Amino acid sequence: LLRIFISHLFYVLFLGARGETTELMAVAGAQVVLPCKCETSQCDPAAITWSKENGGTVWRKQSSGLQYWGSSWFGKGEARVRCPHTEFAKGDYSLEINNVKEDDAGLYTCKVELRSRVTVKQVMLRVLQVSVSPSAPVRGDRVSIKCTVTPRLEGTVVQWMLNSYPVVLKDSNIRTVPGGLQIAPVTENEAGAWTCAVQTFDNVLQASVQLTVRGITQPPKDDTKLYAALGSPFTIPCMFSPEIVPRGTLVEKLDSGIPQVFSNRSASSSSWDKSIIIQDVVPENEGRYQCSGTTSRGRLTRTMQLVVAKIVMSKKKDSLMLSCHLSDSSEVTKYEWVHVSYDVNGTEMVGPILKDQTIYVKEDWGEWTCRYYGENGLLGNVTIPVHLTAGQRGEKSSGVSSNTGTVIGLSFLLIILLLVLAQMYKNHQRRKRILQYPALETIVHTISNEREEREKSRVKE
Repeated sequence: LLRIFISHLFYVLFLGARGETTELMAVAGAQVVLPCKCETSQCDPAAITWSKENGGTVWRKQSSGLQYWGSSWFGKGEARVRCPHTEFAKGDYSLEINNVKEDDAGLYTCKVELRSRVTVKQVMLRVLQVSVSPSAPVRGDRVSIKCTVTPRLEGTVVQWMLNSYPVVLKDSNIRTVPGGLQIAPVTENEAGAWTCAVQTFDNVLQASVQLTVRGITQPPKDDTKLYAALGSPFTIPCMFSPEIVPRGTLVEKLDSGIPQVFSNRSASSSSWDKSIIIQDVVPENEGRYQCSGTTSRGRLTRTMQLVVAKIVMSKKKDSLMLSCHLSDSSEVTKYEWVHVSYDVNGTEMVGPILKDQTIYVKEDWGEWTCRYYGENGLLGNVTIPVHLTAGQRGEKSSGVSSNTGTVIGLSFLLIILLLVLAQMYKNHQRRKRILQYPALETIVHTISNEREEREKSRVKE
């Protein structure tokens, strides 16, 4: 031991070696840069060696410029570590590590050899990683979320967030355990991005993991409000995670006295989509529904509420009052009316846009749509049936004018036909009267012949 100590002291004093340790923390999967800079005015060419404690050489460059990589740092033919050669002239030999892994944690040494002078710098790399187990739980499972720092760092302060909001542990199904949290039982409310924030040496470092809870995916949570327009088709969702094959699935209406089960109007033939279709929404469809199914982990259920929207019309003197009514308007924050009309060519024209639950318009104006919004955006819309738009009135008047000539012509032909028929009837009646007196017919015929003979004789003379 004494000889080792004396050798190390001689190495430091006579070769100018100088050791410094820098603390770094990186998030697993990210990139980290381990600093190593030459502090003399002329640093190139220098021999650089990066090594990892108990891991051998990571990267090495000879003074001639040749570079070498450790075999364990290659993945799919590409090295995960590199030192940008463009920085060598500045004396910067920092090591870049891409896609940091937990195994990359440890003590690194950068040794710079330049003209018999050796500079040694050390970097302690700690890796922050968040993991969830099991990786894809089913609703009702016990889930563990761990936040680990490798190598372990004493005295760290850890804060947890779910979807960027601080996690509240009081009166919940979440409790702290050594190294992380435990959720039992897990529900869809705990699904999302779990973030572990750790106070590092100079700032706060965060790492996240996505927690996906398998079960019923649509509707996304219990008591979800769904909005449907009166008289329009609507799909009541009941969708399971694709990895789940539920049994005994059904959609039922809960607040109708006896639960009303929908089983023969499925919107899809897939094993995980059991949504049902209502062809024409009526006021009686409003109410609470439940989607349910049985898996190997137990019974899964999800409740929802169907809200029916309609437009109520009433006559007010020379205008029409339109009012947008919802069976439950507790989530509505504002209403918006959009006017749609059509010109003679059928071109759609939009406007004006009014903002109120009740509006007054001219009775013969075109189509009106009521849009209703909540805190997170559009909830739904309902459209008033079109009775007579401007385009339809134009088409009607145009049709009348184009058919006027045709009607007049047909009437004239009909009159002529009636006159011809009347004349034929008169001739027929006269002939019937003559046939009643045969002698008179003979006399008339003889007189006619004699008249013709006299005319012929006159012509000959």
